[in-house]
Amino acid sequence: MAKRLFGTDGIRGVAGEYPLDPKTVTALGVALADDLTRRGLHLFPVLIGMDTRESGPALAARLADGLVRGGVAVEFVGVLTTPGVAYLARTGAFSAGVMISASHNPFQDNGIKVFAQSGYKLPDVEEHEIEEEVFQILDSGDLDELPDDAVLAPLEQTYPVDRYLEFLLGTVSCNLAGRKIVVDCGNGAASALAPALLTKAGAEVVSIFDQPNGRNINLKCGATHLDALQAKVVETGADFGVAFDGDADRCLMVAKSGKVVDGDAILLVAGARLAKEGKLPGNLLVTTVMSNLGLEKALERLGIQMVRTQVGDKYVLEEMIERGAAIGGEQSGHVIFQQFATTGDGMLTALKVLETCAKENAGIEELASDLTVFPQLLVNVRVAARRPLSELPGVQAEIAACEKELAGAGRILVRFSGTELLLRVMVEGLDQKLVESTAARIVAAIKAELG
Repeated sequence: MAKRLFGTDGIRGVAGEYPLDPKTVTALGVALADDLTRRGLHLFPVLIGMDTRESGPALAARLADGLVRGGVAVEFVGVLTTPGVAYLARTGAFSAGVMISASHNPFQDNGIKVFAQSGYKLPDVEEHEIEEEVFQILDSGDLDELPDDAVLAPLEQTYPVDRYLEFLLGTVSCNLAGRKIVVDCGNGAASALAPALLTKAGAEVVSIFDQPNGRNINLKCGATHLDALQAKVVETGADFGVAFDGDADRCLMVAKSGKVVDGDAILLVAGARLAKEGKLPGNLLVTTVMSNLGLEKALERLGIQMVRTQVGDKYVLEEMIERGAAIGGEQSGHVIFQQFATTGDGMLTALKVLETCAKENAGIEELASDLTVFPQLLVNVRVAARRPLSELPGVQAEIAACEKELAGAGRILVRFSGTELLLRVMVEGLDQKLVESTAARIVAAIKAELG
C-alpha cells in the first residue's frame, strides 16, 4: 500500500498546515514512541535537531510533546545538519534521531525526517506502520484539545554538537592550510558550523549567507542559487567555493575560475581518488538516473562501473549497501561516503574533496577535466495532482516519438517529484537545440493532458 505521509525524504509540507499541523505532528510523536516501544527501544531518548526556519522550534516542541505522551524522552540538539543528527543518533545512546527541515525548500515549508538508531532512514515498511497509527490516533479524537504554541514552551538545547564536528575533522588526513575557501551557508543549518569546521581544518574561510533570521534560508543563496558564490570566488581569488542547502546534507562547489562543480564532477573526483587508493570495492560507484551520460563515459575510461538507481539518496544508499559500494550520490550534490556516513553529508563531502585537491596538489576543475558534460535540460512542470504516467496516453506517445528521434544518442526521463507537486522532464542528448525542442514537446503534451 502506498504511503500517505512519508515521501522520498520524510514528511514535508507548509509549516502549520496538514501534515505539519499541530495535531498531526503530535500524533506522529505518539506513533513514533509506540513504534520504539514495540521494538524495545523506548528506554533511550529520541534526539531532535532542526535547521534555521522560524517554524522549527514549534514543530520540534509539538513532536517532543507527542513522544513524551507516548512515554519516550527527548534530547534537543538545536540547530544541526541532517547528517549531524544521523551521526549522533547512531553513535549516541538514542533510540532514533529526528530532523526538522525542508532541505532546499523556501522558509514557509518544513519537514520531518526520521532516522533509526542505526543512523539510516527508516525502511518504507516501518514508515508505513507509523503513519497508519498516526491516522488511527487522529481518528480517535484523543488529540482534539492540544495546548496552543504560547503554552507549549520551546525546547531548550540539552545536547551539544561538538562530537559531530570532531568526527568530521577526523575524516581528513591532511591540513588544508594555504587553501582559501568561500563558504555559502545558505542561511541554513551550516551557518555556524561549516565556517568553524573548515577554519579548524586549516583553511582560510570567507563566509557568506551565514546570518539566518528564520525566513532567509535558501533565499537566493545556497546550493540552489550559486551566482553569488561564483562572483565571490572570483572576486576574492579563492581556491574553491562551497555551497550548502538548508540542512547541509548536500553541497555543490565552485572552481577558482567560477565554474560550477556539480555532484557528477564531485563523484568523479572522489571516486577516482578512492580507486587510486585501492578503496573502491568492485570498482564501482552508485548514482541516479539523473546523472549525466558524460560521467558514465569518464568513469568507463578509469575502469569504474557506474550503477544507476531511481532518484533519491535513500535509493542510492540501498544500492550501495547491497553492492558494498564505498561511494554514491546524486548530481544535486548528495554524496555518501559509506565508510563514514549513513546519509549524504555536505560538510563531509567538502572536506573529502578539498583533501583530495590538497593531496593531488591540483584544483577541482583540473581533477574533473575528464568530465565532458552532454547537453542536459531539466524542466519542472507544476501539476494539480499526481496521475500515473500510464494514464497519460498523449504524454506516453510523445515520449516514445522523441526517443525514436534520439535514436539511442540521448536519454529522456519523466518523473514526479517526491516532495513537490511537480512533474520533472529531463532530456539529454548530443545537441543542445534538439534537447530543448524535445523537452518542449514533452512539456506541451503534459500541459495538454494535465492542464
